[in-house]
Amino acid sequence: MTEFPTLHTPRLILGQLEIGDIPVILKYVDNPKITNNLRNVPHPYYEKDAIFWLNMVRQGFDSQTDYTFRLGLKETNEFIGAMSLLPKKPHHKAEAGYWIGEPFWNKGYASEALSAVLKFGFEALELNKIYAMYYDYNPISGKVMVKNGMVKEAELVDNEFKDGKFVTEIQYRLTKHEYKIFLNKVY
Repeated sequence: MTEFPTLHTPRLILGQLEIGDIPVILKYVDNPKITNNLRNVPHPYYEKDAIFWLNMVRQGFDSQTDYTFRLGLKETNEFIGAMSLLPKKPHHKAEAGYWIGEPFWNKGYASEALSAVLKFGFEALELNKIYAMYYDYNPISGKVMVKNGMVKEAELVDNEFKDGKFVTEIQYRLTKHEYKIFLNKVY
């Protein structure tokens, strides 16, 4: 794949992150309510951090190991967050991750975007398994996964060291077979 894919949902356009997104990325990510739920994201979050992230994402796309999508509202193209799919090619699986700017919480955008990214992963990338994880103190993220047919797979106790303490991660999965069953139930 040489061109970054663009995905569409009823309310969102998922496309490539741009340098012009940096001011809004800073506005939303420099928020402990966001960074507390993300791995390896510092707080405070500076412009150099956003530039590093965008460069990492672009290099990842070039090597086909990172598809991080810019989430934009379909009507206005307003940037509201990001969703990634990180393939591990030899194993035919990928990890999904996401964040949404706080003004856009509780509107179903993460669930809608995850649905599109799961479809992309299983159908375009021909993955066999997609998994996602959240810290146990953020169960709302787990609800996004459940809405998309994902199944709880593991509780990884004290799996990450974050902000001076160990935190537990909950892992959900969806295999290609489970995805097909879920689609048949939904449609």
